[in-house]
Amino acid sequence: MGLATKVIKGHTLSVFALVMMNVIAIDNLRNLSLGAMYGLSLVFFYSLAAILFFIPTILVTAELATGWPNTGGAYIWVREAFGSRWGFFSIWLQWIYNVVWYPTIFAFIAGILAYLIDPSLVNHRGYMVGIILPAFWCTTLINCIGLNVAGWVSIIGAILGTIVPMLFIAALSFFWVHAGHVSQIHMSVHGFLPTQAHWQDIAFFTSILFGLMGMEMSAVHAGDVRNPKRNYPRALLYSAIIIFVTLVLSCLAIAIVVPHDQLNLVSALMDAFTLFLSAYHLQYLTPVIAVLIIIGSLSGATAWILGPARALMVATEDTHLPAFLSKCNSKNMPVGILVTQGVIVTLISLIFVLMPTVNSAYWVLSNLTAQLALLFYILFFSAAIRLRYKHPQVDRAYQIPGGLIGIWIVCGVGIVTCVAAIALGFFPPNTIASKDVGTYEMILIGGIVVCCLVPLFFRKNKKI
Repeated sequence: MGLATKVIKGHTLSVFALVMMNVIAIDNLRNLSLGAMYGLSLVFFYSLAAILFFIPTILVTAELATGWPNTGGAYIWVREAFGSRWGFFSIWLQWIYNVVWYPTIFAFIAGILAYLIDPSLVNHRGYMVGIILPAFWCTTLINCIGLNVAGWVSIIGAILGTIVPMLFIAALSFFWVHAGHVSQIHMSVHGFLPTQAHWQDIAFFTSILFGLMGMEMSAVHAGDVRNPKRNYPRALLYSAIIIFVTLVLSCLAIAIVVPHDQLNLVSALMDAFTLFLSAYHLQYLTPVIAVLIIIGSLSGATAWILGPARALMVATEDTHLPAFLSKCNSKNMPVGILVTQGVIVTLISLIFVLMPTVNSAYWVLSNLTAQLALLFYILFFSAAIRLRYKHPQVDRAYQIPGGLIGIWIVCGVGIVTCVAAIALGFFPPNTIASKDVGTYEMILIGGIVVCCLVPLFFRKNKKI
């Protein structure tokens, strides 16, 4: 979303522009294989996630963004509610969970690239690390030297590489079922309801929640929307509908054609495209689809690598972080943070060597990312409640109905959901092959503890 911001900044935003920004920022092909693990019951789990998390996030974002439209988004909301210490902790969480996320998006890119080289490489741990690290560091270098492609080109790339493939695979699955081909899922009420096996894999629910995160990122643009009281909530509603429908239909498309026991978290999307295109004698489109997905993923990764790093620069200006992290080059790029996060990503990527399979490594990082993000959302929902008491005089163009009871219900549901999802994440799914559950738990717990304790060392000498 960083590059999109550059293009539109300074201009009045239409509802359509804001909707597209939200859709591009949140719709992500990487999470589709995780949702497909649930088969038809993914509709149940996505609906549950929408009611318990997605809708509360949208309502809270609409209230806070129209109350504090031009002051920095979630970082300012938490700071205004709980003070500088917790404001810094919130922006740190936003940065660090993105750092943990980077290896998974580049692993996804490596999995797509394998289809252009040798599909068997998707299960080769050395190949994954060998692609992840050079690709990530090249992307970091591009950001460091300020070699920015025009913003609109980046947006178009994201649309062609994300939204188009999602709609295309959904359409292919529709024709597949309509033509009477064998479906790997049974379209019935019984199939919609979760089975015991699905509840045993309930840990995947954390990744479903993660796939619906990020709506608050557009809050910095609330003041730039024409008639924000009316149009900003409308934009959030339209975005939510598009995101929910595209995610569900795309996950279902994968589940329809790829047998459950053959679902690979890294390559399931291309596996599904390959099966669909082969059946329709369109194999020549496989490399085209692969290239589009790679372009879209790289476009999104490039923007996200720079975006959170620049957000963390706010903390360095308040002397919350060591001086070397505040270093910028002649292009005003935050090279101190970019290089530091590059070193961290390099170390994290070694998990693909430590874990027994690519699938298990991919899941551990995906789950750790979701866990850290959920901690941020606990602060996010808590801040909304606190601000109702602390700053009741602030004019919120949109306000969650029901007064204090309404805000407690909406935010309470969100907080409880986050806490429950964090707890569920500690139970590895049965479908993830991992011979050493102890290693899984150690990496997950250790990662959360380290990521949450590090900010304390930066803040120990800071007077608040």
